Amino acid sequence: MKDLLLGLDLGTGGTRAILVAADGSIVAGHSVDHPLSTPRPGWAEQDPEDWWRSATAAIRGAIAKAGPSARVVGIGLSGQMHGLVTCDAKGTPLRPCILWCDQRSAAQCLEAERRIGLDRLLSLAGNRMLAGFTAPKILWCREHEPELERRAAVHLLPKDWLRHRLSGTFATEVSDASGTLLFDCPRRCFSEELCGLLGIDLRTMPPCFESPVVSSRLSREAADALGLAAGTPIVGGGGDQAAQAIGTGLVREGPVSLTLGTSGCSFAVRHRWPGNPGGVLHAFCHAVPGTWHLMGVMLSAGGSLRWFRDEVARDLVPLARSKGVDPYELICEEAASVPPGAEGLSFLPYLSGERTPISDPHARGAFVGISTAHHRPHLARAVLEGITFGLADGLDLIRGAGTPIASLRLSGGGARDLFWRQMIADVVGCPTTLVNTTEGAAYGAALLAGVGAGVHPSIEVAVDAAIRETDRLEPSASAPAYRPPRERARRLYPLLREWFASGSA
Repeated sequence: MKDLLLGLDLGTGGTRAILVAADGSIVAGHSVDHPLSTPRPGWAEQDPEDWWRSATAAIRGAIAKAGPSARVVGIGLSGQMHGLVTCDAKGTPLRPCILWCDQRSAAQCLEAERRIGLDRLLSLAGNRMLAGFTAPKILWCREHEPELERRAAVHLLPKDWLRHRLSGTFATEVSDASGTLLFDCPRRCFSEELCGLLGIDLRTMPPCFESPVVSSRLSREAADALGLAAGTPIVGGGGDQAAQAIGTGLVREGPVSLTLGTSGCSFAVRHRWPGNPGGVLHAFCHAVPGTWHLMGVMLSAGGSLRWFRDEVARDLVPLARSKGVDPYELICEEAASVPPGAEGLSFLPYLSGERTPISDPHARGAFVGISTAHHRPHLARAVLEGITFGLADGLDLIRGAGTPIASLRLSGGGARDLFWRQMIADVVGCPTTLVNTTEGAAYGAALLAGVGAGVHPSIEVAVDAAIRETDRLEPSASAPAYRPPRERARRLYPLLREWFASGSA
């Protein structure tokens, strides 16, 4: 039998399972979608049972592709961060999960920052109290659904609820726990002080482990459902961005990465707790023991492009299918027919509020400067440029925090398009590279599982053996043409901020 490592990534739109051999080669993978609910503007929820259905189907699909000789010896979990799954003592969710992109808790954020004090919050949790994070979601539920608090036994993050379904064990790990804002990041443990100031019972937070450490084992019930061996070790795993960073080789200071998924995340490893003066970035524990990271987050990066595909370029979907290509490839082809700057058209990509470079749950998307001379290719170009300008602003903040960016390692679905990769190189002003695997978070989770299962002595050794850079793109002669439209885009949000806040958007 061939020993394999299972990496499971619980995303916003679906779950991905991959099987990885000891040498780092990917043997099989399978993805299954699950639905998203938006019951009110600015709200985003999911039924955890939908995750279980997509996860079991993804795992069984990957195993079927790997064949009967496959034997899973370790399981690593990754997933969307910050979601709140409040459960009873049996692990049954008491309400739908409130997701990372949900913005309902803005008022609770203001009150929580007032109670804790911004300086103390940044020194412990490394982040401002933003609506996407877990702690203000708990406070919102206490205010609006008080019966929940009386019944709540444990607050879980999305991937950690899956861990419970797989093992019957309540547990989390440092990288995902950092995103609760109830975590002492320098000490790498839940904070009695933060929980106390917010009136949250520390006992409702699960035991916390380092990411490569075995935190639980596969139960007999789950093993029978999945066709795996009961007792298979399950490591702590990682929040999606920390696991994604491992899956692209970011385990030491040096390279900086940019993930182009539903959100857009820039990521830089630090060997000491970096703090977060001013709270303009995110600072979290990394999934590599003894390290931390700085991160910038755009909430609607690929999400803005997906909205454009679904609402403006819907006719390209069947056309792409007939040509055997991705619809985004056709969108980028249209955008490439328009010069940089989209002939005066700008787009703000704040469809779900924003975190970096601004922190505003009320911000919304906008096309500005549209005229009768503009057509869909201009809109496509403006959307791609608006996303890229916002991502570049976040990277400038990382530079300002003392991390030089000699090159930018790209991953995620958006990294597949050459046109967008070149635009990023031109706007950011540094080369972009890819790596030899595109699996990202699921791959990072599998490598973490390999450490816990004893296949690899450390995550650094596993990454060094498995991951290398490829496809370097230098900035082109078009780079200077992006400076005027980027500066124009920077001026738009301050002009619209009061209008967004008024609720007119």
